[in-house]
Amino acid sequence: MSIFRQLSVAAILVLATMPALAQGGPPAMPVGVAEPIAKRVTQWDEYSGRFEAMASVEVRARVSGFIDKLHFRDGQFVKAGDPLFTIDKRPYEIAVESADADVARNKAQVELAELQVTRGASLIASRTITEAENDSRKANLAVARAQLKSAEAALRNANLNLEWTEVTAPIAGRISDRKVDAGNLISGGQTGATLLATIVTVDPIRFVFDISEADHIRYARLILSGALASSRDGANPVRIRLADETAWTRTGKMDFIDNTMTARSGTIRGRALIENKDQLLTPGIFGRLQLFGGEYDALLIPDSAVISDQARKIVFTVNKDNVVQPKPIVLGPLVDGLRVVRSGLEPTDRVVLDGLANPMVRPGAKVVPQKAEIVAAK
Repeated sequence: MSIFRQLSVAAILVLATMPALAQGGPPAMPVGVAEPIAKRVTQWDEYSGRFEAMASVEVRARVSGFIDKLHFRDGQFVKAGDPLFTIDKRPYEIAVESADADVARNKAQVELAELQVTRGASLIASRTITEAENDSRKANLAVARAQLKSAEAALRNANLNLEWTEVTAPIAGRISDRKVDAGNLISGGQTGATLLATIVTVDPIRFVFDISEADHIRYARLILSGALASSRDGANPVRIRLADETAWTRTGKMDFIDNTMTARSGTIRGRALIENKDQLLTPGIFGRLQLFGGEYDALLIPDSAVISDQARKIVFTVNKDNVVQPKPIVLGPLVDGLRVVRSGLEPTDRVVLDGLANPMVRPGAKVVPQKAEIVAAK
C-alpha cells in the first residue's frame, strides 16, 4: 500500500469518528454521592462575652478620721467581717464618755422629777400645793424622761460611730489594692466618703453576653411551642470556654434575661452563672458561651459539600437520571464535625461529596454516581 493510500484511510477514519464524538459529547464524570445523615441533634448557640463578679462593693468608711492601721494585704482573699482599716478611735471614745455622762445626768433629773410628783400627790390632798404646781411637776417629769431618751439615743449613736472606726469587709471575695495608706485623713458618711478599696466575689461568677434579635425571636417561638424552657423561668444549661481553650469543659446555667431589647445594637442582654472553684475565671476576661437551643431532627453533610453562590449556599445533588442539580440550602451549626442543613434538602437526596473542583461537574451535567459515605467525628 502506498503512502498516499495510507493517509487516505487515516483521514477517512478520523472523519468517521468526528460525528460520533459530536453526538455523544464528553464521557460522564464519576462523582461520589451520599444521602445526608438524619440525626436528632442538640443545638448549642454560640456567643461571646465577658465575666463579671456576682457582687462588687466599694469599701468606704462611715465616719471620718485618720487611718490608724491596715489589716490586709493588697489582692488577698477576705471573708465577710474581716477587719480592713482602723480609724483613730480616741475622738469617738471621748464622744461615748460624754454621751454616757449625759445619760447619767438625765437619769438623775428623772429620779428627782419622779420624787417631786410622788410628794405632790400627798400635798395636793392637804392643799399644801396648788393643782397648777402639781401639773407643773408632772410636766417636768415628762420632759426629764424625754431628755433621758434623747441622751440614750445620743449614747447609742456615739457607740455606733465608735464601732464604725473598725472598717470590716462587707462581703467575702478578693480585695483590691489599698487606696489610702495609714496616717491619711479620710472623709466618711453617706456622701463624699473616701474610697478605701474594692472587693469582688470570686465563686460563683457571672458571664454576660448579648443575644441577637433573630435568636431571641427564635427562642421565644420555641418557648411558646413548648419545645424549650424559658431562661427566665428555668436554668437552661450553658457551656463555656476561654480564649486559649478548645474544649467546652466549663458548665453553668442561665440566671437572667434582660427585659428590653437594645434598639441601637438590636440585642438583648443575657447572663449565666458559672462555678469558679479554681478561681481561674477573673471578672473582665473574655470568653465564649454555648447556650442550649433545644433538640430537633436535622440533616448533616460535610462542609466541603457546600458551595457559595454569591449570597446563597448550595449543594449539588444527582437526580434519578444522574443529572447534577443545584439546591439552595439554609445552614445551621456544626455538630460532630458536620454541618446542619436547616432547610432545602431532603433525606433521600444524593449529595455530591467529591469531584466538585472539576469544571465538568456543573448543573445539568450527566455524571456517574459512585456511592460514598458521610462520617461524623467521634
